[in-house]
Amino acid sequence: MRRLLILASAMVFFDVAFYAAIAPLLPDYVAEFGLNEAEAGILAAAYAAGTLIVSLPAGLLATRIGPRRTVIIGLLLLGVSSVVFGFGKQIAVLDAARFAQGVSGALIWSGALTWLITTAPPERRGSVIGTALGTAIAGALIGPVLGGVAAEFGTEVVFSAVMGVSVVLALFAARTPEARVPAIQPLGEVMTAMLGRPILTATAFVAIPSLMFGAVEVLVPLRIDALGGGHLLIAAGFIVGAGLEAGLAPLAGRYSDRVGRRTPFVAGIAICSVAMVGIALGQALGMVLAALILASLGAGVCFAPAMSSLSETAERSGLHQGFAAGLSNMAWAAGQVVGALAGGGLATAVGFAAPSLAVSALMALTAVYAYRALAVPVVRPAAG
Repeated sequence: MRRLLILASAMVFFDVAFYAAIAPLLPDYVAEFGLNEAEAGILAAAYAAGTLIVSLPAGLLATRIGPRRTVIIGLLLLGVSSVVFGFGKQIAVLDAARFAQGVSGALIWSGALTWLITTAPPERRGSVIGTALGTAIAGALIGPVLGGVAAEFGTEVVFSAVMGVSVVLALFAARTPEARVPAIQPLGEVMTAMLGRPILTATAFVAIPSLMFGAVEVLVPLRIDALGGGHLLIAAGFIVGAGLEAGLAPLAGRYSDRVGRRTPFVAGIAICSVAMVGIALGQALGMVLAALILASLGAGVCFAPAMSSLSETAERSGLHQGFAAGLSNMAWAAGQVVGALAGGGLATAVGFAAPSLAVSALMALTAVYAYRALAVPVVRPAAG
């Protein structure tokens, strides 16, 4: 189990690092290709679009051919698409390569999560999910550094190196045994389970904190800029918040294994609700930065229990864990997209406070509902 956890963590770290590497490169691409804001946004969002569209098919693939083969396909696709991205000299090629990287990310995440969940004992599910999440968040911190290196020394060299790392990880994956034979589940049975209230509720518990962060990633930089803060202050706030979230995710996962999913999830969501009020009403840079860090703390507490709850709900509903992993990916991507678009649109129309307060209210309602919906405790095996 330890070897698999290290391998899965390495894969998601690697994937997220190169997802986040685009940020320092965007200004160069804007200058080189004469992109406007919308075209730059397409390039930045192409990855998430690929992940969103392929999340459920990736989960289906994991149920058909197994998580090991799924992650190997994802790793090799990531390597090839990254080489294309590194050498791309036309914006259409870069957009397509970025989309393919998002597809590979869906395959890697669905395969890795399915592999972990079907191998880990039920009493350690939150711990292993939290560890993988924490590692992925650490990858998001390293990503901009890799992008800066690529901007300095050339995208060809840095992104070509991705192929080598992908092949190495794929070889390690090929040599790691799977605990279970893939189960073939009829699509009618899958759709019945996925459209049932328990699965929809558990999926929403993953999507709602993702929506919050989609909004935060738009609203907080704009708010800090309006208060006179610069790029370095914005970056510092997000780096500190991400570091806190990365450290808390494994701890929250382990804690939820002991006490159940409800307490940490509800606490994390409530903290996020308070943080969004701070973002809405803050009139000083210090208060807005404190609210950003508080939101990261809440996310670090609630994400691992939410994903663990979705996995357990899928198990009780007879849904294969591959589909549960695909739903987690889809919920994350959809929440990010909706939060960013709605937050930005409302901020343009009515100012910063309204969307932040609306998200705060949504989080508060979610906390109240989750307190009742997650009342069933985690069942522990009898001692001895």
